[in-house]
Amino acid sequence: MSKFGGSNNKKEVPAMSSGSLSDIVFMLLFFFMVTTQMRDQENKVQVKLPEASEVVKLERKDLSSYINIGPPTRALQAQYGTDARIQLNDSFKTVDDIRDFIAAERDAMSEADRQFMTTVIKGDQDVRMGIITDVKQELRRCSALKIMYQARKTE
Repeated sequence: MSKFGGSNNKKEVPAMSSGSLSDIVFMLLFFFMVTTQMRDQENKVQVKLPEASEVVKLERKDLSSYINIGPPTRALQAQYGTDARIQLNDSFKTVDDIRDFIAAERDAMSEADRQFMTTVIKGDQDVRMGIITDVKQELRRCSALKIMYQARKTE
């Protein structure tokens, strides 16, 4: 009689345990909750981006400051009207407030990154150029000379 081989000693493979499955699911859920970034600001203006034939992707979005220009959303039109407005962060502002906005955005950046700051103008395609020109002039006055216009690529 051999010690190791026996025809009647067949061992069955145990069933897979699902006890740790809930731990794995909660660990993944926690990971995605921590790493997901929520929207920084609420859009208070309607922006239908104009079309452009040459589109370049922004390299570092963390060094960008956004200026939204367009008519207020439908929920806010009763209060603010339908004329184009300037949105800086979460509120409507005027051209005179752009200087303070740019200064605050620069102060929030490190000293080394300030030279790479880009101002992104996200303007509605039906906005008159007068308000965009006023914004550009004010950006020149506060030495924010790196400007990009957000657009969608022509199909």
